[in-house]
Amino acid sequence: MKLVTAEEMRRIDAAAIEKYGVPSVVLMENAGRHVAQALQGLLNGRPGARVLVICGKGNNGGDGFVAARHLVSQGVEVQVALLTHSSELMGNAATNFRIAHAMGVPIIENPDAEAVKVRAGMADIIVDAVLGTGLTGEVRSIARSAIEAMNDSTASVVAVDIPSGVHADTGAALGVAVEADLTVTFAAAKIGLVQFPGAQLCGELRVVDITIPRGLTASDAIKANLVSDGLAQAMLPPREEAMHKGHAGRVLVVAGSVGMTGAAALCAQAATRAGAGLVHIACPASLNDVLEAKCTEAMTVPLPQTDARTIAPEARPRVVELGAHSDAVALGPGLSADAGTAEFVRATVADIAAPIVIDADGLNCLGNGLALLSGRRDPTIITPHPGELARLMDTTVEAIQADRVDAARRAASAANAVVVLKGAGTVIAQPSAEVWINLTGNSGMASGGMGDVLTGVIAAFLAGGARPVEAAVAGAYYHGLAADTAAEDGMRGLAAADVAWALQEVLPD
Repeated sequence: MKLVTAEEMRRIDAAAIEKYGVPSVVLMENAGRHVAQALQGLLNGRPGARVLVICGKGNNGGDGFVAARHLVSQGVEVQVALLTHSSELMGNAATNFRIAHAMGVPIIENPDAEAVKVRAGMADIIVDAVLGTGLTGEVRSIARSAIEAMNDSTASVVAVDIPSGVHADTGAALGVAVEADLTVTFAAAKIGLVQFPGAQLCGELRVVDITIPRGLTASDAIKANLVSDGLAQAMLPPREEAMHKGHAGRVLVVAGSVGMTGAAALCAQAATRAGAGLVHIACPASLNDVLEAKCTEAMTVPLPQTDARTIAPEARPRVVELGAHSDAVALGPGLSADAGTAEFVRATVADIAAPIVIDADGLNCLGNGLALLSGRRDPTIITPHPGELARLMDTTVEAIQADRVDAARRAASAANAVVVLKGAGTVIAQPSAEVWINLTGNSGMASGGMGDVLTGVIAAFLAGGARPVEAAVAGAYYHGLAADTAAEDGMRGLAAADVAWALQEVLPD
């Protein structure tokens, strides 16, 4: 499913009106009717429920007037609070206000904050039709008071198109935002509805058809996508019945240091459980025996090490040689940021002649060196969390989180790599600016080793023949789905090894 920005949605609306001749008032009518239909599900079994529709002065408010009119026609007890004078309304919003008023819909104009609070407190269901997708600045004045009243009430809240106060492009709460139970969004989901906190504030998300031609919302010009099960499955090459372990792909894991052999082991185990045919772990020589014992399915390769028992610069030729005989390389889990190891990473990444996935300390060893990756001849995938990406881009975590899609796109362009920006609502970006947002996964994944598992999964998919962006998108999806499966008995105490073991349950044959 395509995801749109506020500006893209504005252009889609304009094209529907100007190119296809769909009257804008028809679009508003369809939008409001769908909101009213959504409320019927909430009203079932609640005879006599009181509905309050809170309308702003823009088109979002116009949708609210339509919904209120349909509900009144169905015998529902409805009251409308218009947060301005009706004389301030324009266009279709004004038209639908006049229709609702003529039909006898009770409308209170320009109420003060206390009046809104009282009515919100008396309602069983509230329709949030205050602010739409055009909001870019902090919510103020009566709109802020109305949002606070909705959040303080015990009523179920249905948001029209987007919860008021949520930035349509980033998901940020602009000072204050509605905490909706259900959001009915029109024609296409907005990016901010699948990025946190917007993804949480919208509650259940329903995308409804308001008769905008599908070609407009499915256009290749729209560069953001939501990852679905069908999409993720289509991105993985099928496994042939007669294939052997060499056909299934060779993964080289370059990882480990004292105290962090677990990261190397988790990465290798995940690669195996995600379908890799052969897995080698290249590690500091003194840790070889440990990893041989930990990983029975993987083979180990001892490398020259520093005095701190981390991979030394002298390991570069051996790793380059191993990489040339691998279908994918996973670099970074548990490497440490030792100065010698950082020298090894910076000297080696450009020369590895295989697709490479760089994570964790592999990224930390690069410093703010995204440019080091841009000259690689073979595909590169990096899997930073926000802190790692902030270091790579010489900025702050707050700046990364403020617009995760933009940050991932800029990093992908700078590194000429696929970027997997981890976190709730993982963003996968490639240099062309195409992005995918993944919503599988859960808060139980907030524990050590999860990223090591993801790196192994992506490396296995790469080795198995998936294109880099396909391996990254499918890797993020199935990694999260495995975590959801592993957490079915509870999220607290979920361990990275649990996720690795659950991969086989969720991966397609």
